[in-house]
Amino acid sequence: MKTDPAPTTIDEYIAATAPGVRATLRKIRQTIRRAAPGAEEVISYRMPAFRLDGMLVYFAAFRQHIGFYPPVRGNAALVKAASRYAGEKGNLRFPLDEPIPYALIGRITRFRVKQNKARVGARGKEGTRRRQK
Repeated sequence: MKTDPAPTTIDEYIAATAPGVRATLRKIRQTIRRAAPGAEEVISYRMPAFRLDGMLVYFAAFRQHIGFYPPVRGNAALVKAASRYAGEKGNLRFPLDEPIPYALIGRITRFRVKQNKARVGARGKEGTRRRQK
């Protein structure tokens, strides 16, 4: 049985998807780039992902939807805005037969940047406290 090699870049991932979904994936990628300009593009768990002070977001194409990860937590307004797309475990599913909520993707990504920066900052302060003892 022949299996396709895992993609090593987001470009490779998009190129391997169905032609009808490629433009959507490119626009999601562009939306994330605008929301997190310093983020690094990576492939993680065989999915396109962005990393900045830790993993920010992942996205993946499926037959009938685009999956967006991780679940939204820590912002009640975003949780509410994303609730109609929440799948099992809170991961988001954007149906391909409906308009993709690019503005929501941008908001979630910006929030994840803030969460990661706060986590890294808190970790740095904790390390400083330990050294001062």
